[in-house]
Amino acid sequence: MNTKTADGLKEVTLSDNFGKKKTVLLFFPFAFTSVCQNEMCSISSGMDDYEKLEADVYGISVDSPFAQEGWAKANKITVTLLSDFNKEVASGYDVLYADLLGLKGVAKRSAFVVDKDGTIAYSWSSEDPHDLPPFDEVKAALQ
Repeated sequence: MNTKTADGLKEVTLSDNFGKKKTVLLFFPFAFTSVCQNEMCSISSGMDDYEKLEADVYGISVDSPFAQEGWAKANKITVTLLSDFNKEVASGYDVLYADLLGLKGVAKRSAFVVDKDGTIAYSWSSEDPHDLPPFDEVKAALQ
């Protein structure tokens, strides 16, 4: 997956955290939509909670990294956003809608906690893109 930095595109591999930190993966359908914006803005304002739990948090969508960058700047989103434009990671986690509003292969709103050893310690996914993950459960899985 890629993230857009001031220096250009940077490839991010989730296995880079293995052995170091726990990881929270938050898949979301689209940048520039109200529910996704509320979710990522809320997470951004609560990053201290995740840092205290020694976890890195990534927001992942099938948007381009360029769209994600513009969205993050416009909304002061500080969560690292990863572009799964080719839909490989969301497919691997089995969190793609076959069809959402006539659009194929959009990430389902989902949350995963991955332990330091790469084991999935918690997973949640919704068929309804309006449902937000139960963040209390996510945080409990990090403890």
